[in-house]
This record gives sequence, structure tokens and C-alpha cells, in this order.
Amino acid sequence: METVRLEQKGHIANVTLNRPDAMNAFNYEMLAELGQVIESIRINPDVRVVVFTGAGDRAFSVGADLKERKTLTEVRVKRNIYKIGEVFTMIENLPQPTIAVLNGYAFGGGMELALACDFRFAVDSAVMGLTETGLAIIPGAGGTQRLPRLIGEAKALELILTARRLDAQTALEYGVVTRVVSALNMQEKLDEFTASLLANGPIALQQAKFAIKNGMNVDLQTGLAIERKAYEITIPTEDRIEALHAFAEKRKPSFKGK
Repeated sequence: METVRLEQKGHIANVTLNRPDAMNAFNYEMLAELGQVIESIRINPDVRVVVFTGAGDRAFSVGADLKERKTLTEVRVKRNIYKIGEVFTMIENLPQPTIAVLNGYAFGGGMELALACDFRFAVDSAVMGLTETGLAIIPGAGGTQRLPRLIGEAKALELILTARRLDAQTALEYGVVTRVVSALNMQEKLDEFTASLLANGPIALQQAKFAIKNGMNVDLQTGLAIERKAYEITIPTEDRIEALHAFAEKRKPSFKGK
């Protein structure tokens, strides 16, 4: 693949948007390749955490490739919009915890990819926003739905309707990003965070994520039923027994994801 790089280190899958000369803008080729990468990660039992970033030091992604968009018919524009929404939903539905590392500009679809992830780490020089209304369109890859669920309706309306660009610190204050870190310290802080995830049972991580994500938009009793079912999946696992033995023996558990 040329427009998306996948590298696995231990139990971490690193996905890099690889069009640095175009500031990692999404053309159809990139969307198709990203979908293939996500599907391979979803079914890989050795991957326990997924990290997304952009190639180069300028941008995570500035969204849709507007140079390509100018050449497309209305039918092909609709094809691209469907594809980007489909791929970002695949990312949101990954069973593994996901982290977007915003290493530069993150606008439009780039910001929407980040919103589809569970966590967002931003370098302190990053600038981001859902700026589509400034182009006489609207966010079309989940932005109008995921942002208000993350930060609330009023703040989301403000940011989307004004097409406002946020610096990293303001994004943190709004609750858009999880952490703001200097570029020099990003890898260290990211390693610390991924280590804190990997220290826990991988099946438990996936089931906890499933319970939270699927319980958010249902009533409390339905959410509690989802939680119980997710808990039941962890009971017969080897990892749960290993955790009990490790506690009794005063050592760190060695989880196998089984």
C-alpha cells in the first residue's frame, strides 16, 4: 500500500496516513486502502492497541483532497462521502482501544477520523477543526454526530457553525482532545499511555469499550444489561484466572488474550 502504512510493534498497530505532500488529504485510493488496513487490524488477535497518525510534521490530515474533489462528478463525490463515512465507522467499531496522534493540522475529515477514535493526543502546535461550513458544505463523515456526543450540543454547534479553528490548548479546554503534549515528548507520553492499556487484560479492555460505546445511547437498564453480557464474556477466560493467580502470588499477571 502506498497511501497508508501499517506497522505492528508488539501488540500495537501503528497506522500512518501517508500522503505528506498533500498534507495527508483523503483521496479515494487512501480511503480504500485505509478500509483494508482497518479490516486486517479488526481480525488480528495480536493487536491490542491501535495508533493513528499522519506522515510528516505538518499535518495529521487536512480532510478531503479538494484537488481530487474538483475533478469528480456528483455521483463520485457521493461515492467518496459514503466511503469515508463507512471507513470511519469501521475505526469507531474496532474492538481495540484507538488513539489519534494529531501531529499537525487536523481539519474536516482529518478531525472526523480523530473523533472516531477513543483518545486524541495533540502536539502543542496542532490546529484543528470541523471547517466544512466555510466551504458551503457540512461535516459528512460523522462530525455532526460524534462531536456533540463528545463535548455537548451547544459547544459543537458553536464550533461547526463558525468553522472555528482551535489551537491544541483550546481544544483541550473544550474537551475535544485528551492530552496536549510537546512534539519532543509525544512518543514518551504515548508509550506511557499505551503501556497503561497493555498492562490490563485485552479481552477485558475490548468488552469494557463495547459496554461503554453501546450503552451510551440507550436507557440505563438496557445499558446495564449490555454491561452484564460483556462481563459474562470475561468470566471463562484464561486471563481472568491468571489475574487471580497473580494477585495471590503478588506478581504482575501475564495476559494472553485468551
